[in-house]
Amino acid sequence: MQDWDAVVIGSGPAGLMAAGEIARAGYQVLLAEAKPSPARKFLMAGKSGLNLAKDEAFEVLMPHYGAAQWLAPMVRAFDAQAVQDWARGLGQDLFTGSTGRVFPTVMKGSPLLRAWLAELDSLGVVRRSFWRWTGWQGDALTFATPEGRQVIETSATVLALGGASWARLGSDGAWAALLAARGVDLAPFQPSNAALSVRWSDHMSPHLGAALKAVEWQVGDLCSRGEATLSLRGLEGGGLYPLTPALREGQGLHLDLIPDLSRDEVRQRLARPRGKTSWANHLRKVLKLPAVKLALLQEFARPLPQDPEALASLLKHLPIRHAGLRPMDEAISTAGGVKREAMDEGLMLAALPGTFCAGEMLDWEAPTGGYLLTACFATGRWAGRAAVRYLASSATR
Repeated sequence: MQDWDAVVIGSGPAGLMAAGEIARAGYQVLLAEAKPSPARKFLMAGKSGLNLAKDEAFEVLMPHYGAAQWLAPMVRAFDAQAVQDWARGLGQDLFTGSTGRVFPTVMKGSPLLRAWLAELDSLGVVRRSFWRWTGWQGDALTFATPEGRQVIETSATVLALGGASWARLGSDGAWAALLAARGVDLAPFQPSNAALSVRWSDHMSPHLGAALKAVEWQVGDLCSRGEATLSLRGLEGGGLYPLTPALREGQGLHLDLIPDLSRDEVRQRLARPRGKTSWANHLRKVLKLPAVKLALLQEFARPLPQDPEALASLLKHLPIRHAGLRPMDEAISTAGGVKREAMDEGLMLAALPGTFCAGEMLDWEAPTGGYLLTACFATGRWAGRAAVRYLASSATR
C-alpha cells in the first residue's frame, strides 16, 4: 500500500491542471492514467489545429454554456484571456483567427503538452501510465496496473475521467458505475457536438467530402452560421454542433442555403426570365449556387417547384431529412455526468468527502470553438485549488 497527499485520476487537460495546482502548494501528487500516455484526446483535437479558447469577454463567453451557468465562477477565474496567458507562460506563441478562435502558432498540441508535462515533472508530480482505476478498498483507491493490483491511501482525490465519447482515447464513461454505487447523483450521458446520420441517395456520391459553406442551420428558433462537411455517413461540422441539444430532442433541421439574401431578394432573382434554361442552370446563374448546394436542394426537394415564391421558400428553409445523431462514441463530447447538486462549491462530492471532480465528467456541455477546453482548464484548476484547501484544513484538525 502506498500513501500520497493527493491522487489525480485522468491526465487530460482538467487532470493536468488540477495536479499542477496541488503540487504547486507543496503536496505530493500521484497522477494516474489508464492509457499509455497522457492527454490523448487533447492531442487528437490538436492534429488539425488546437483551438485553445475563444477570445471573448466573459459576458459573451458564458451564454455558450447553456444551462450550466453554475460554471460561471470557475470560468471567470480562468477565462479565455487567462488561458492565453497560461499557454504563453509555457513558451507557446499564439494567434487569434478572424473568428476569434485562439490557436498555437505551430497549429498542434504536442509542443504545449510537452512543456506542460515538463512543468509538472519539475513540481514533483509522479505520473503512472496503464493505471486503471477500479474503485476502492475501504477508503483507499484501487488500480489495475501492469505490476498487479495497487492500493493507494490518499487524503484527497481529484477525478478527471472525461465523458463517454472517444473511448479508444480514454473517455469511456466506465467510472459512472463506480460513483453511482457510492450514491453520487449522475445525469445519463448523451452525445454533444455530434454529427448527423443521413442516408444519401446515389446522386450525392460525387459531393461526399465537400464542404458546405456560407449557410445557416435552423432548428426551431435557433440558428447557427457555419460550415459542415458531407461525409459518407451524414453531415458533420462546427455549424451544426451548437444545435446538438435541440436535435437530441428530435426538433426538425432546416438549412438556409443563401443566408446573405432575403427571401424576397431570392424570389426576385428567380423571377427573372430564364427562357429555355433549366432550373438548375438558372439557379446557378442568378444565385451563384455551387454544385454541392444544388445537389442538396435536389436531394431534399426534388421535384423543384416552378413557382419562384415556393422555390425561394425552399432555398431559405430547406428541410434536412436525417436519421438522428451519430452514435455517442463518435461525438466530440458528451452531456451528462456528475450533477451539480452532487457537489459543493469546490466540486467536492457530497457522498465522498475529499473526492473532487473536474472536466467533461461533470454535467455540462458547450459547442466547439474553444469553449470545451476553456471549461476543462477552469474546472480542473478550480478542483485542484479546492483540494489544496481541503488538505490544508485536514492538516489542522
